[in-house]
Amino acid sequence: MKFVTDIIGTELKTFEKKFSEAVESNTPFLDTIMKYIIKRKGKQLRPMFVFLSARLHGPVNESTYRAAALVEMLHTATLVHDDVVDESFERRGFFSINAVWKNKIAVLVGDYLLSKGLLLSTSNEDFQHLHILSDAVRKMSEGELLQIEKSRKLNLDEAVYFEIIRNKTASLLSSACGVGAYSTTKSEEITAQMKLFGEKVGIAFQIKDDLFDYGNEDVGKPTGNDIQEKKLTLPLIFTLNNMERSGKKELIYIIKNENKDKKRVQHVIDTVVKTGGIEYARKKMFEYRDEALAILYSFPEGPERNALEELVRYTTDRKY
Repeated sequence: MKFVTDIIGTELKTFEKKFSEAVESNTPFLDTIMKYIIKRKGKQLRPMFVFLSARLHGPVNESTYRAAALVEMLHTATLVHDDVVDESFERRGFFSINAVWKNKIAVLVGDYLLSKGLLLSTSNEDFQHLHILSDAVRKMSEGELLQIEKSRKLNLDEAVYFEIIRNKTASLLSSACGVGAYSTTKSEEITAQMKLFGEKVGIAFQIKDDLFDYGNEDVGKPTGNDIQEKKLTLPLIFTLNNMERSGKKELIYIIKNENKDKKRVQHVIDTVVKTGGIEYARKKMFEYRDEALAILYSFPEGPERNALEELVRYTTDRKY
């Protein structure tokens, strides 16, 4: 993603400083945890989408930096809370907050980040930013709860899968593109277009994540992890809906009752590959990618549009 960082490298460096300042706390213990989080931050894809979506329509301003900080605060808060919900003790190859400081502190840290985001927006009267991102948090919560409900019943409807990932994953990326565009245009029409663009990228991104569960690349989680957690994924849904009844019954039994048995999980993976679930999911992923690019191409060509295209293609071509 060198071209992307060449285009917005200055903005990203400035953002890092502003974000660190935005999450500072007068409580030494909390400030220590914030520094731990900052040092172990990810690729910052969402802030990249904020800045490029802003620059696609005009010069970056202070409102853009606050929008990027709000997105990153909310994203980090949801990750901290997710690790508690999932009982996960690792995040990006490091110990998660709940692994180091236990669940109670992790929940409070997530709450702190949410409150800092609210204060950042309200103090600067960025009410539209707050509205867009609050809607994303609502959708993320609804998506997570729907996934928990359907994993219990193992409801294998493809429409349900897309509803889950549209809310749970794509909504935040959609909002990142939306607030970025709004910060430089104040146009609801352009904001809506960029939100739709981000949603389609987010769906493609999640399908790619699902595909990692069936590959051998080192992606920071064990192969078959989604199956062990009874999570609905597109390759598995396609397979179960396109095989004979006896085979389907066997796979459902494994997912429900033998999901911790590595050999049985491997049998599910092998069946998904053999049945064409991987290829079907890839096809859908590229369809959403191309729909996102079609929206992007409706805007004038330039370095920002090219950089956004590179980011979109990265989401489907990445190795981790």
